Amino acid sequence: MSATKEEFWRWHEYRRTMPNIKPAGKDLITAGVDVGSVGSKAAVMVNGHAYSWGIIRTGSNSPESAKKALDFALKDTGLALGDLKYIVGTGYGRVNVPMANKAITEIACHAKGANYIWGSSVRTVLDVGGQDIKAIKIDETGRVVSFLMNDKCAAGTGRGMEVFADLLQIPVEEIGAMSLKVESEPEPVSCTCVAFAKTEAIGLLRKGWSKEKVLAAYTRAMAVRMANLINRVGLEPALVVTGGQSKNVGIVSRIETILGVKCLPAPNWREGGLDPMVAGAFGAALLAKALYEKAQPVR
Repeated sequence: MSATKEEFWRWHEYRRTMPNIKPAGKDLITAGVDVGSVGSKAAVMVNGHAYSWGIIRTGSNSPESAKKALDFALKDTGLALGDLKYIVGTGYGRVNVPMANKAITEIACHAKGANYIWGSSVRTVLDVGGQDIKAIKIDETGRVVSFLMNDKCAAGTGRGMEVFADLLQIPVEEIGAMSLKVESEPEPVSCTCVAFAKTEAIGLLRKGWSKEKVLAAYTRAMAVRMANLINRVGLEPALVVTGGQSKNVGIVSRIETILGVKCLPAPNWREGGLDPMVAGAFGAALLAKALYEKAQPVR
């Protein structure tokens, strides 16, 4: 019997519940469901405070992925779908969230979520999704002032990193740190398309480049693209990174070097902090709260 092939691209699905929050009958409970092209995230809030969230791989069926993500976030909380007063769908598959009361763009939701996670000092948000990049300028309330999206393919995104993880046979969650294990920065790969960048990387490996050096070259190319997008929208500190690549230290540190600024540090989500990967779902849940309250009759 042959051994099961290791899937280096596969990142871990996980969920969190905040132990200091105990939902009660009169609480306003809302949810945000962010169906991305690669990952689906759901967040549940109690009176505007993060209570639980879950992250799963997006499957071929967006409505099913939305349902699974929300079920995952609700797991072991004692809450059911009927306890949620209002749900906002967002992300790549936002129109395919069957339980949502309303769909809102991921631009608005990541802006609101970044403001919630890091506070009112945030002015520029870089959201690195599975297949696109967005640079968003916001005000002190988390409202979008302006934004730009990358206009090319999946290079510089989570999907691009998955391709390189499989190519180099390095777990995708480790490649950021590994890309920093070089004595000096190599020139970035020249291709922006994932397929051509992969071909270029194979050529570099055949020339004797180490995996670390190839990763550094690709990660730097990604960081250059992201920094250019931020400069085009107009960098204004404080800067934060949301989405899956917020956890890629190789990308974040190179963006900081290129731009000459420090990003606000991401909270330690493993030890009770808010998760930047769930920023869109947090923002959606907050907007759900506001929409529910607005719809209530004046007393």
